[in-house]
Amino acid sequence: MAISRLFVANRGEIAVRILRTAKALGIETVIGVSAADKESMGARMADRAVVLGPAPSAKSYLDVNLVVHAAIATGCDALHPGYGFLSEKPELASLCEAEGIVFVGPRPDSIEVLGDKLSSRELATRANVQTVPGTDHIATVEDAKKAANALGYPVVMKATAGGGGRGMFKASSDAELDASFEMASREAESAFGDNRLYMERFVERARHVEVQVVGDGEGNVVHFGERDCTVQRRYQKLIEEAPATAVPDEIRARLHESAVRLCSTAKYRNAGTVEFLYDVDRVDFYFIEVNSRIQVEHPVTEEITGRDLIACQLRVAGGEGIGIAQDEVEISGHAIECRMNAEDAQRDFMPSPGRITTWKPPAGEGIRLDSHAGENYLVPPFYDSMIGKLIVHGKDRNEAIDRLIAALNAFELEGIKTTMPLAAFIVDHPDFRTNRISTRWLEDKGLPEYEKQMES
Repeated sequence: MAISRLFVANRGEIAVRILRTAKALGIETVIGVSAADKESMGARMADRAVVLGPAPSAKSYLDVNLVVHAAIATGCDALHPGYGFLSEKPELASLCEAEGIVFVGPRPDSIEVLGDKLSSRELATRANVQTVPGTDHIATVEDAKKAANALGYPVVMKATAGGGGRGMFKASSDAELDASFEMASREAESAFGDNRLYMERFVERARHVEVQVVGDGEGNVVHFGERDCTVQRRYQKLIEEAPATAVPDEIRARLHESAVRLCSTAKYRNAGTVEFLYDVDRVDFYFIEVNSRIQVEHPVTEEITGRDLIACQLRVAGGEGIGIAQDEVEISGHAIECRMNAEDAQRDFMPSPGRITTWKPPAGEGIRLDSHAGENYLVPPFYDSMIGKLIVHGKDRNEAIDRLIAALNAFELEGIKTTMPLAAFIVDHPDFRTNRISTRWLEDKGLPEYEKQMES
């Protein structure tokens, strides 16, 4: 059935992004907000806004029963979870299913299987997709040391229920593993309520490459190319681009094939991202995980394909199928996105909530801004620090880099600290321009150089 009224169970820029596409498709919209967001751009854009609860997300955005009740009470026939919050919670998808509400995302069992790192590795093995050499569940630090010595140091302890870099700690020796095991277990319990761990070999020179897919739930899957998300700090992405020009064409083709094969095996439904580590030294790649939701960085894929991925999600959820064949997906040019976080990069990325007093974004050819912020917007201290994403598109990577630097330098934003000056430094760095970076580059080299430059 076609969706007629959509409940948006999220906030910030992704809520605004979903609302724009829904409106363009003629779908009525309702948004659930916390008390802190009742005057937000999303609340103003939606046909109706309902207050879920107080500012703390545990009492509003993260309350499954409250969110679904709000969708039912407002007569919505579908719910879009966005990213973060409840987007990868099978409980939300299950409750929607039980109440007859279309969940704009995968089936509950898919979310459950893919959300657990061990079961997703097993799925990859069944689909003949290679994973990073590693282990199954490791219960004790003694077992961890045996496994680490068999794999060879360095290794990474990971939470089986992890995501977003939480519950991940590197160790280069038995001595370091004692602390890494304890910290990973403690953080996994705190962040996910599940302290189970497993181990993987640490790839010294890695690039983070991911493939965007959309599946119809019947085994048919279309990919929309790949993205390079190598610029990271503590496993959190800062800059994303598409396509991944540092990856050889033969590897690129295999990445696409692997992502499609894995999601086809899982009979995956809706939009998802299959993430891989590209091993620069071995010229090979390994499956990491599947993110069973729309990604923060989806705009760069939209820019190079000309396809609206939110519209694809709504079409699949409404039973209309993917709506595009693989040979209809064409890649054009290069796109780069930088996340605009309300953080002070010179003070260990301390959050910088507060009121934006000046907001004059750049405009022009190839410039896109996805944001819920604006002049006089009060950045609340309760949620993720991202206030928007600046995206550029050019005929090639060099033009996109130049366009992004110019856009960042032209953006007038006052009242809070942001990571935009750091983003401008990164994309103008010779290592970034020549694609000589790895997932460790920013912490090992980029940030020390940036801090030194800012002090001088």
